[in-house]
Amino acid sequence: MLNYKFLAEHDPEVMAVVKKEMKRQIEEMEMIASENYVSKAVLEAMGTVLTNKYSEGYPGHRYYGGNQVIDEVENIAIERAKKLFSAEHVNVQPLSGSPANAAVYFAFLKPGEKVMGLRLDHGGHLSHGHPVNFSGMLYNFVQYEVDSETGKIDMEKVREIALREKPKMIVAGYSAYSREIEWQKFKDIADEVGAFTFADIAHTAGLIAAGEMNNPVPFFDVVTTTTHKTLRGPRGAMIMCKERFAKQVNRAVFPGMQGGPHDHINAAKAVAFGEALKPEFKIYAKQVVANCKVLSEEFIKRGYRVISGGTDNHLIVVDMTSKGLLGKEAEVILDRIGISVSRSTIPNDPNPPMNPSGVRFGTPAITTRGMKENEIRKIAEWINDAIEQKEEIELLDKIRIEVKEMCERFPVPSI
Repeated sequence: MLNYKFLAEHDPEVMAVVKKEMKRQIEEMEMIASENYVSKAVLEAMGTVLTNKYSEGYPGHRYYGGNQVIDEVENIAIERAKKLFSAEHVNVQPLSGSPANAAVYFAFLKPGEKVMGLRLDHGGHLSHGHPVNFSGMLYNFVQYEVDSETGKIDMEKVREIALREKPKMIVAGYSAYSREIEWQKFKDIADEVGAFTFADIAHTAGLIAAGEMNNPVPFFDVVTTTTHKTLRGPRGAMIMCKERFAKQVNRAVFPGMQGGPHDHINAAKAVAFGEALKPEFKIYAKQVVANCKVLSEEFIKRGYRVISGGTDNHLIVVDMTSKGLLGKEAEVILDRIGISVSRSTIPNDPNPPMNPSGVRFGTPAITTRGMKENEIRKIAEWINDAIEQKEEIELLDKIRIEVKEMCERFPVPSI
């Protein structure tokens, strides 16, 4: 465990909260698809003196003095990211995923121009054109959907919409879609209508870096990703693009969207990218997918409706109405037994976003703890028992104890 000596001495109130969260993470399971545990090295990098520096601009072209060392660490992060994803140009400065996406729109589009993105309740993201989000407010989004029968993206329908609407950009990459994405078909459609290709791989970046999923970076115009989730780094983001778009992307990030980058976080990104380049990370990513496939099979075997009928990645969306309850109720029940999940809409969900029909499950964090197929089968059993016998308080208490015991056998690496 990291030494929090000075925090404990100088601010015991905050330290008490940190300890509470540490205890929760130690004793409970994170099955939220967007969450993971970073290494001790990544945690340490986030707490370095690099946070003391302001460095507006880019390596070799700063607006503040004293950035020679900062240039070094940012360049390390950039070069490692290029190697991971076969990228021509990388900007590691975006502070989070949605700001990175905003910078992409800013770099390639004018307000009001037409963009295609997947509907939020079909697995897309708020920043892919939802009306309440800046993307839907500033740009003219037309949305495509997954097929109502298969739960998968029908690329012929995507092509029909693109040919009819003639968007200037097509967005691919999602927050609640469990299948491999046909990147080349998106590229072919975009070329046919003269649109830019934009991939948001925030959820699957780690799996792509490890070779477990296909990589759009070499042939898409621009790609964004968060640096946490399956990539197992600090909270942050980056943008990768063709070299010919480098200047406009850099200009959109700074000075367009933000001021100085968070240099301590960029250092942590560099550490995480270094970890992802190691052979062990490939083993980890392969296990993430294997675990999720088993989880999907276990749910289907017990009569749950899994959207798209399975998974190719780290997540599944389960229609909880197949068991007679809604997503929020399921989320609360699972919290009760020490398993964190996130409620999720399902395609054409008749229920509101705050209490949708589904739950999204993910395996990145529990795989980081070392859990494998046998543990996944037991977890699925606990989840099912809790859902089907939700009124049995003694049973829920028993399961919670068993969940805690399993967690103790598989400690969080950084705690």
